[in-house]
Amino acid sequence: MRRIALVTAREALEQDPDMPLMASALRAAGAAVETPCWDDPGIDWSRYGMALLRSTWDYVDRVDEFLDWCERCASMTRLLNPPAVVRWNTDKHYLVDLARAGVPVVPTRFVEPGDDADATFDAFLASGASSLTVGEPCEFSEFVVKPAIGAGSRDAARYGREAAGQARAHLLRLVEAGRSVMLQPYLERVDRNGETAVLYLGGRFSHAARKGPLLRPGAALVEGLFAPEDIRARAADRAELEAAAAAYAAIPFDPPIYARIDLLRDAQGTPVVLELELTEPSLFLAHAPGAAESFARQLLRTLADASPSDPSSMEALSE
Repeated sequence: MRRIALVTAREALEQDPDMPLMASALRAAGAAVETPCWDDPGIDWSRYGMALLRSTWDYVDRVDEFLDWCERCASMTRLLNPPAVVRWNTDKHYLVDLARAGVPVVPTRFVEPGDDADATFDAFLASGASSLTVGEPCEFSEFVVKPAIGAGSRDAARYGREAAGQARAHLLRLVEAGRSVMLQPYLERVDRNGETAVLYLGGRFSHAARKGPLLRPGAALVEGLFAPEDIRARAADRAELEAAAAAYAAIPFDPPIYARIDLLRDAQGTPVVLELELTEPSLFLAHAPGAAESFARQLLRTLADASPSDPSSMEALSE
C-alpha cells in the first residue's frame, strides 16, 4: 500500500513546519498521505503501508502509553523508526552506550530515583564534574538540570553556582517524582555558536542546521510542547561530520531511516554529542532545499522493496 501515516499529536500538528513539506513531497511522489494522532483510538493502523513518527511531541508525560502504542502500531503496519529504536532513544541513558562506543558526549552525571540526590549534587558541584557517568571531566561555572526522558527542553534549566539552591530544588522535585535526572556542565560556546544539528535521512547524511541557544539564565521552565527555536541553515564542518558519523554508526540497531545528531563544542572546541534524536525530531526541511523530496523518494523505495509477506520486511525498512 502506498498510504503513509505521518504520525503527530493534536497540539503539535499545526506547529510542525516539516509536516506540510513532507506531505507535499510524498504526495508528489505518488503516495496517499494522512496525519493521524498517535493516541487516536479510532485509527486503524493496518490501513497504512507505513507509519512514520513525526511530531508526537506530547509523549513525554505518557511515555509508557506511547511505547505500548508503538508496539501495537508496529504489529499492524511498518512503524519507523521501529519500537526497539524508539524505546532505546526516548531515555537519554543512551549517552552511556554512545560513550562506551567511543563517541564524544556532553559530560553527564545521571541521578536516579533512590539515589542520595543531595550528596550527588554536592559532589557534582564540588568536583568540577569529575564524578561523571559519561564524558570528560571539566571545570564549569554554569550547569544544566534536566530529565533523562524529556523533549523540547521541557523541565530543563540552566543555573549558575549562585543559584545552587534553586537547582537543588529542581533536581529533588524531579527525582521525587520518580524521574531520572541529568546534571551537565553548561558548555558556554553554545552562546556564540549555537548547536549544530546533523541530519541523516534514508541512511545517509542529508544536511545540517544551526540551532540557537535555548537555555537562558534565570528563565522560567518551558510551557507547552517545546521551547521556541532559532533555526538557520549551516554547513557542518569536517569535525562535526565525523562526530555525527561516529554517533550514527554507534546506534545499536540497523541504521534508522532518519536521525538527528545535535552537537555542541566543548571548551577545547571539540564537537560532542548533546542528543541523538531518533524518535520524533524536527528535520529542518525548510532549510535544506530538495531534502523533503529526496527523503520522500527514499521512503517510497523502501516501502516498495519490503515484501508484506516477508516477516523480515519490518526490519528491512530501517536499513
